[in-house]
Amino acid sequence: MFEKHIYANRRAQLKKSLGSGILLFLGNEESPMNYKDNAYHFRQDSTFLYYFGIKEPALAAVIDLDGDETILFGDEMSIDDIVWMGRQKTLTEKASDAAIERVLPAKELHQYISSYITKKQKVHYLPPYRAENKTKISSWFGLSVSEISNRASIDLIKAVVAQRSVKSAEEIVQLDLAASLSADMHQVVMQAARPGMYEREIVAKIHQAAMASGGQLAYPAILTVHGQILHNHYYGNQLQEGQMVLNDSGLETELGYAGDLTRTFPVGRQFTPVQKDIYEIVLQAYTDAKDLLAPGIRYLDVHLTACRTLTQGLKDIGLMRGTVEDAVNAGAHAMFFQCGTGHMMGLDVHDMEDLGEQYVGYTDQLIKNTTQFGLKSLRLGKELQPGYVLTVEPGIYIIPELIDQWKADNRFKEYINYERLEQFREFTGIRIEDDFLITENNSRMLGKHLSLTVSEIETIRSSV
Repeated sequence: MFEKHIYANRRAQLKKSLGSGILLFLGNEESPMNYKDNAYHFRQDSTFLYYFGIKEPALAAVIDLDGDETILFGDEMSIDDIVWMGRQKTLTEKASDAAIERVLPAKELHQYISSYITKKQKVHYLPPYRAENKTKISSWFGLSVSEISNRASIDLIKAVVAQRSVKSAEEIVQLDLAASLSADMHQVVMQAARPGMYEREIVAKIHQAAMASGGQLAYPAILTVHGQILHNHYYGNQLQEGQMVLNDSGLETELGYAGDLTRTFPVGRQFTPVQKDIYEIVLQAYTDAKDLLAPGIRYLDVHLTACRTLTQGLKDIGLMRGTVEDAVNAGAHAMFFQCGTGHMMGLDVHDMEDLGEQYVGYTDQLIKNTTQFGLKSLRLGKELQPGYVLTVEPGIYIIPELIDQWKADNRFKEYINYERLEQFREFTGIRIEDDFLITENNSRMLGKHLSLTVSEIETIRSSV
């Protein structure tokens, strides 16, 4: 945990943003794999972590705006808990570490909330994403599960997003650490991969690095020779000469802050000429996008800059044609780049995505485009501010099924050279990604440098 005054100050700042009533925060429960006592690794809800810092399951907290107090709801360890898990800090001690003075048994939360509902006083809650928390809210508020998210407090969502979006000095230390540890992990992977290995052998090294760091993986590793599959979690392919490995993985620090890096490298010692050409296009898009990062710049414009660079590069090698601006405006580039250029990052690798992309990545004035293929997957579009942390991750992905569908529909034939594209059906994909902090006047990359250029990567791969 951070120092207790940090949690107290965060809660004090939040209270200034809202009027009256109570703010309800539900922590996460254990999630059983196959029976109650065999649970997955526990991960606390990120907003609960942000304001209270306690990782223990089955907790909830209330900030009473009218009574000006914070209450933690949970149960002390039973003798059975102590027998099986060992003596730990008491819940009262953990509450004290978060500058919380009042602790009540978990069973009293329902009655506490009911008293506010009876008095018709406002109970603010965030949209739940876990089934057990949906069940609780459904029961307490008399709502159907389908009604729960629509009844979540927009005022609380906006206040939390505004606060969590701007990272404090202690958070930036954690995010720098996460990015550096992630870079170390990627470097190990680039040095270790060999033809004949299975993807799972490399993923094992990723897990080893995460555990050795004292943290966890920030998300399931995407490690694949089929880089055209954006979130490929299958690890059964054997690496073969001539293929590329796409490694999108990041570590989460002990305090819960995420790193999110991607590199693509050859299975052998060198990229093929075609792989090199397309890698250079993606690298230029990455460079143009990161160089644009600064306060006051809309991330939508960063994304569109990357799209134009990718389109120009694809045009140069004969895969696209026509006017670059027109092709991007029409969305023709999404044949090759189906996702957004980046996203906010912090305690979540896609920061606060549970609160709603329209609130996290957009504004009341800038509404997310939810219809255009490619653009609808852009999680961040709004104007950047100092303290924002985000990723830059352009890519080129050749998806045979998408080629067949668009070609059959004669879609964007004025911009896409389908005849030449047929020669690239087995290319797969390339992605490059780093993490950035928006500073007062510019931006800086988080963490340490990770081999990036073709020459840097081929130097590492030269020992294969």
